[in-house]
Amino acid sequence: MSTIYNGINAGELKEARWVKASRSDGINECIEVAAVGENIAMRNSRDPQGPALIFTPGELSAFADGVSKGEFRHLTD
Repeated sequence: MSTIYNGINAGELKEARWVKASRSDGINECIEVAAVGENIAMRNSRDPQGPALIFTPGELSAFADGVSKGEFRHLTD
């Protein structure tokens, strides 16, 4: 696998097994995540060959905690 960095083309992550939430509405309005080594990659399901953001487990955990506490609700209301 090539060097992994934020913004890498998701198509270059050949070993990634992308998954999305079961609540996805079926019209590709979802993000997908995949384990990439010890990190987690995230891509836009509407652009599967586009850029992927790479997060450490700690970063993703902090984000998920904020989501569960409603800290970002103002962005989607």
